[in-house]
Parts: sequence; structure tokens; C-alpha cells
Amino acid sequence: MKPFLARALAWAGLQARQALALARRHPVRAALLPPALVLAWLLALVPFTPSISDLRKARAEVPSVMMSSDGVVLAEFKRVNREWVPLAKISRPVIDALIATEDRRFYQHHGIDFHRTAAALYYTLRGRREGGSTITQQLARNLYPQEIGRKVTLTRKAKEAITALKIEAIYSKDEILETYLNTVPFLYNAFGIEMAARTYFDKSADQLDVLESATLIGMLKGTAYYNPVLNPDRALERRNTVLAQMAKYGKLDPKRAQQLAARPLHINFERQEEQVGIAPHAAQLVKKWLIAWADRNDYDIYADGLVVRTTIDARLQKAADAAVQRQLRQLQAIADRSRRKGQERQLLQAGFLAIDPRSAQVKAWVGSADYAQEQFDHVVQARRQPGSTFKPFVYGAAFAQGLTPQDTFPDQVVSYRDGGGPAWTPRDPEPPTGQPMTLRDGLAQSRNRIAAQVMQQVGPAKVISLAYKLGVRDSTLEAVPSLALGTSPVTLREMVTAYGTLANEGRYLGEPQIVTRVEDRSGRVLAVVPAPLPQEVMPRARALQLVDVMRAVVDEGTGAAIRTRWGIQADVAGKTGTTQDNTDGWFILMHPQLVAGAWVGFDDNRMTMGDSWGPGARSALPIVGDFFVQALRLKVADPKVEFAIPRPKPKPVEPPLAPVQVPQFVQDVLDRLKKVFQ
Repeated sequence: MKPFLARALAWAGLQARQALALARRHPVRAALLPPALVLAWLLALVPFTPSISDLRKARAEVPSVMMSSDGVVLAEFKRVNREWVPLAKISRPVIDALIATEDRRFYQHHGIDFHRTAAALYYTLRGRREGGSTITQQLARNLYPQEIGRKVTLTRKAKEAITALKIEAIYSKDEILETYLNTVPFLYNAFGIEMAARTYFDKSADQLDVLESATLIGMLKGTAYYNPVLNPDRALERRNTVLAQMAKYGKLDPKRAQQLAARPLHINFERQEEQVGIAPHAAQLVKKWLIAWADRNDYDIYADGLVVRTTIDARLQKAADAAVQRQLRQLQAIADRSRRKGQERQLLQAGFLAIDPRSAQVKAWVGSADYAQEQFDHVVQARRQPGSTFKPFVYGAAFAQGLTPQDTFPDQVVSYRDGGGPAWTPRDPEPPTGQPMTLRDGLAQSRNRIAAQVMQQVGPAKVISLAYKLGVRDSTLEAVPSLALGTSPVTLREMVTAYGTLANEGRYLGEPQIVTRVEDRSGRVLAVVPAPLPQEVMPRARALQLVDVMRAVVDEGTGAAIRTRWGIQADVAGKTGTTQDNTDGWFILMHPQLVAGAWVGFDDNRMTMGDSWGPGARSALPIVGDFFVQALRLKVADPKVEFAIPRPKPKPVEPPLAPVQVPQFVQDVLDRLKKVFQ
């Protein structure tokens, strides 16, 4: 603390104590008490103003960053949309305009301009309110709006003045100017002179000329009132007032000021959007987690420069983003062509999640088609019917009760009471054959009639129990026969988690993990998120048996495009899902080292997709297929690694028929006829 401030505070305290003592000894001289009480009141306010350490931290504020597992910055957690620039990188006319207009005795006072304060008090008592705050006082108010307040009261002004004295005790004049110009707000989410220069003039702060500088400084009297975008006439008038002040106090030649004042207001406005990074939905989850951790450990995520290490692979995240964008562009074009005349255009949405089943670590997370337009996270916030992607839990419960993939059920029409309602009759696109169908084929071909019969034999309670153990733990599952077809809404995160448990041989690792550790700005580890301990929730043999059956989905069933169109020959298993009227499309694919799932649909679940493009095999599967091709190419998933159960041998292909041997005399006749017709 500077000596003059320490002496001032010590003197104020001494005067207050002496006045109180004098009043006790000589009541007649008690008139001295009110000034002493004022001083005491001011001293009492000191602890309620920002501390010196806080002020130093404000200037050195460094945002926390979120890093991918491969060292790419995924997000910055800033308090405001601001880019700090040193005073040397700020155009000189900006500084001249600021001092001439806001605080012409800036270099003479120590935070409080008593001449200006007295003048402001005089004019206010005469009914004309006028501000008397110095640049330092304004800085105090801008930096600490909560601690100082915004109401026009004596207490607020006193806190503002005390904080200004503290700032002057810590900062040099140039540091105060730099801090002020980097923290003052300029509307449109632009904080500081650099963002203001980009927003209103599409240039950096060091390139601002006199007119541009006067326009921006003129806004400080009232950013909304003198907004050059919405109120150009007011902004022009205020700009010229600033030019006049600069001429009056020797910062600008008077003739030059008059010439400039005759020029029209010119701006080049472009709102500066904050960069959201390549994994914005995951960043929001990490930010929420980090805020809670920082609160417990006395850190500020916006100022302390924390480094959050995550499990996300930037390469896979980019691949996932590209796959989602590519597929949704194609589907949206089809949806637009199919829209009826006069019908409002609806945007398709998608969610995508990829995890490593061995650790439950998130590798890629896409929450919506475009974060700038849709912040709603379809991975963790949206609950939608999973359709046939829920069927593996039904078959898994059946295997747990002793059924085998080769057991059969008749492919026939069945009806059941669905709760207390009318009879429920599941249907398939294919007519019933009446023939027995194995459980393996029933799941591979996604037969609803077979799944309903398996559910009837196993019972909804056991299916719900298994789904919960595997990872469907946040959503409520209704114990009705139609649950076999995935009628209870769930989240994509729950479904990918459950499939990850299957790929991990029945060992549950908890919710997908994103954060691994937190470091300070110098690399010192502050916290480590422990790896989850595996919990066996399904016997290993049964989990592998179910995975083996789900191989058939991609080998010969509804997910065969993974092999035929995307050419993926690695050991994978999965399941497609489509809800009634093509409202939701799902696909989840498992590999021993990677599990990825996608959902596609409209936010309004009354909207449906077409029969030709809405089923999960056509809407969601291409996203996962594109992603997996890249994952295998990047060797994130090793194409040679297989599940710990032998892959079924491919079905033998019947050899082509041998050529028919034509008798020689017949061949001679054919040759002659050929010559005749030639």
C-alpha cells in the first residue's frame, strides 16, 4: 500500500478516537463528534470493499481452459467476451479522448478528484445531476459491481472512493488506464476496447483513428443511449462533444476538431461471437463440474488459469462433428422436399456419443446439429423412445434365465394386455411366416413379434433390472409388455453406457467420464479424477453371448450396411432402432475398444421422418458408420482386436452351377442358325 494511503487511514482513525474521547470529557464540545463519526463510518466500510489481493488478481485474470486428451484446446472459460491488450497496443487518440472527456486531472489526483466531486455536489444540489467519478472510480465500479453496488447512495459512493484509493495504491496510472480500457463494456457482448474496435469498426484497437476513438469514448456516458448502431444521431452528437473536449484540453488542434466534426458517422458493425470450440456441449458439462470443484477448493475458473484435462480425442470429435453435419444436411434436404405446402420448416436434430468401454471415457460428444442455434443437449437432456435398440436388454434377460440364441419362438401374431389398457399387438413390416425363428435371427432381423414373446416369458421386471444394471439408471422404465420395443423414453448417454457395459464383458464403470485431472497454469496437478472401479453386473459369459448375437445384426441383419456400404470388417456388434412412424432413428455400434451411438429426429416428437429415410438403419447408422471408419483409420480402435468369444463362421456360399454341356450336333445347328441370321 502506498504511504499516503496508509497515513490517511491512520490519521482518520486517530481523529475518530480523539473526537470520541473529547466528547466524553467535554460534552459542550461534542459538536466535534459528527465529523469523527463520518470518518469512523468510512473506516468501517473499508473491510467491505474489495481486498488488495482481489485487485491484483483482477488485472492478472487468466481464463481456465479445457484440453483434449491429445493436447488441443477445446474451450476457454472466460468471465466475459474480452481480449486483453496492453496500453501500448491501444491507439493514442483513444487515451487522449478518454482523459479529456472523463477525467482531465487524471494524472494529478490519487483516485478522487475533489474539485470535480465538489462541482458535482454543487450542481446536484441545484437540481442538475452531474457525475463526479474519476476514471479510477469508474474502474472500481466496473470491476466490482456486486461489492460496490449500482444504486445512487452515499454508501455506494463511499465504497467507490475507498476502492479507488486502493487501486491507486496498487496500480500505476498507465496500469489503471490499461485495466479500465480492457474492462469497460461496449454492448453486444463486447468488453474492452479491443472487442469494441472489432465490433464497431472491424479493426484492432491500435488502428483506431481520432473519429473512431471519439465515437467509442463517447459511448461511455451511456452505451445504450449513444449506441451508434441504433441511435446514430445521438452518437454523432456525442462524438463531436468528445472532439470538442479534446480540443479544449489540448489533445487536438481546434481547427482539426471542427473539420472532423463535419464528417458523417461511419461504422462497420459486426457482432463478435464467442468461439464455442469443437465440443461445446461437452464443454458446458465440464464447466458445470469445474465450477462446483472450484467453489469447494477456493478457485476462480475465470481468473486462475486452471487447465482441465479431458478424455475427449480432438481427432474423433472432429470426425463426429463432420459425420453428424454430413448426414443431417442430406436428411434435411429430403425433409424440406417432403414438407407440405404451408407447413412450417422443422430442423432435424441429432445426438452422438462415443466412449471407450474399457474405461468409460468419453471420446466424442455431439449434442445437437449446431450449438449456435441449439444449445439443448440431445445426448444427456433429451429423453426419447429407443425403439429396437432396447431389445438387447430383453434378450440378455432371457439368456440370464437359461435361454440360448438357438432357442426358437414362432413368427406369428401375438397380443398382450399392455398395462391396464387395450390389447397390444406388435407388428412387423414383414408378414408373419408361422415358422419357428431363433432368438439370434429374431434380434438380427429385429422382429417385434419375437421380442414381445421373449418379454412375455422373461417378464418386464427382469428386463428393467438388467437395463438398470447395465447403465439405464436415470430414466424411469414402465413395466409393460411394449417395453420390449423400447417405448419408455431414455437418454442417448444411458444407452451408450449400457452398450459399453456389454462391450466391457458385463462390467459396469459408471457414467461416462470426461475429466481426468485439473492443473494450475504452471502444470502442477491440483486434482485427479480416479478411474472408476469395474462392477460385474452381468455374468461375463452371458454378456459375451449377447454380444455374439448382436454381431449378427451387422453381419446379416438390419445393420448390414456397416459391412456392405462402409466396408468395416472389424469385429463389431450393434443394433438399429426405429420408433413408431419413424419418429426416432437410433444406431449403436460396439467394438472392444470403442462404442458409438447416434440418435436422429425432430425436437417436436409429433414430427416424423419418412419411411424411406427415417428408420435407424438409414438415418442414424450412417453417422456411426462414417465415424467408425475414421476411428479405425486413426487406429483408435484396432481392427485386429476381437471380442473374447469366437466370431461365427460366415455362412457358406453355394458354388455357382457348372456350365451345361451342349451336345455337339446341337452346337452345330446353333452355329449354322447364327450364320444365317447374320
